[in-house]
Amino acid sequence: MMALAGLYRRVLPSPPAIEFASAEGKQLFIEALQGGHMEGFFKLISYFQTQSEPAYCGLASLSMVLNALAIDPGRKWKGPWRWFDESMLDCCEPLEKVKSEGITLGKVACLAQCAGAKVDAFRTNQATINDFRKYVMSCTTSEDCHVITSYHRAPFKQTGTGHFSPIGGYHAGTDMALILDVARFKYPPHWVPLTLLWEAMDTIDEATGHPRGFMLISRVQTASSLLYTLSCKHDSWVGMSKYLIDDVPVLLKSEDIKDVQKVLSVVFTSIPANFGEFIKWVAEVRRKEDGGSGLSKEEKERLSLKEEVLKQVHKTGLFKHVAEWLSSANLCCQNLQAFIKKDTLPEIAANVCCQGAELLTGQSGLHRFCCSATCVNCLKAEGDTPVTVVSGTVVTGSGEQSVDMLVPSSPETQRICCGSGSGNCIPASNDILTVLLLALPQHTWSGIKEEKLLLEIYDLVSTDNVHPLLQEEVRHLRRQLQFLKRCQDKRVDEDLGTLS
Repeated sequence: MMALAGLYRRVLPSPPAIEFASAEGKQLFIEALQGGHMEGFFKLISYFQTQSEPAYCGLASLSMVLNALAIDPGRKWKGPWRWFDESMLDCCEPLEKVKSEGITLGKVACLAQCAGAKVDAFRTNQATINDFRKYVMSCTTSEDCHVITSYHRAPFKQTGTGHFSPIGGYHAGTDMALILDVARFKYPPHWVPLTLLWEAMDTIDEATGHPRGFMLISRVQTASSLLYTLSCKHDSWVGMSKYLIDDVPVLLKSEDIKDVQKVLSVVFTSIPANFGEFIKWVAEVRRKEDGGSGLSKEEKERLSLKEEVLKQVHKTGLFKHVAEWLSSANLCCQNLQAFIKKDTLPEIAANVCCQGAELLTGQSGLHRFCCSATCVNCLKAEGDTPVTVVSGTVVTGSGEQSVDMLVPSSPETQRICCGSGSGNCIPASNDILTVLLLALPQHTWSGIKEEKLLLEIYDLVSTDNVHPLLQEEVRHLRRQLQFLKRCQDKRVDEDLGTLS
């Protein structure tokens, strides 16, 4: 039987492209480096990867950029390691569908946002070539921003159709961009005229009927301080985003509402089940032996920022109303009762320590973890403020894992936690529900008929006069909520210009 030879790479059409490893390509690199437009190249090349499937160019480009930006995926890849891989980018489009049909510009932007990056996405009908050149020049002078392009290969005389790849550098003298082609089995990295790249992007993607384009991916600058986040890793996000954005405004119009407590009852009494999977506070977990008895400078800085956010939430007038409502005897929402029942320090400590052990051992789903013991301690170096740490020993049939959970807390609760070991000193249902209310769009409340109450609600949910850290926290949640709603409505390709 005759063996099929298959295909081994392609000859790069040159011109118009110039191969990166050629003499001319090397000279362009040297000059671009001297000109300051190769700053992001070294990060990208450190994490350069080949797409693992013919249709995974968008996923490979994005995972490469996310790793170059050192964005923590917050879930494990393999073993104990948290790392972006194409297989991790599955929250906005099923991998099997991407494998068979490819992916659109809007869905790649969706994935980037879902992964925790800041995204500015543009089609060619939403920007000019001068805008594009400006963005390329800006990003290539920085390690903190990278450009991913969506283009058609035909203008480069290359085989194939739509493709994604990051831009690795820019040569100002010749106005050429370096494409780090993730289909390395086909074409090597190559320089192309920026005007021709624009022409290749200014083509219609038949899957959407819209022009292709580009996106700028960067870190959320305040990510280290974020205490709360919305999750699209659980099925609850679909129902929750619809409930909060579509249903709550209607409920507030239809009810006879006379005071703030009634407003809270309307919002929370019908809240969907599993809403606790939708909004979470961000815990930091480490192996006990890795941490020793002290905290690193970075750990201290992150905890300090999170503690300030928690303190500012507790200072809001809305928090006081939420706490009063939760403590009332009329609390009848079963979904909320189940959420609050788990809202005790021993329950949360045991749960998070088990999750941490799964993450650190890489045995998620393979073993049943049981937290045999938890305790609350204070770590305090000379001259430092106390830090609350929940420690736990998690056992399985084959061994045990000691983990620490670094807990943001306030000075008042540190005394309770570190003194008697009782009390709920960590982010809990009252402040989680408070920030969720603050993140709702302004129009949510407009249907309240009582004018005096409406003004009171607007004052309670306003973040105009709160601490900048809390303002950024709310803006982050609001962006997440609005974005997830667009994903649910399948509008990410139509509303691309508003992703950022």
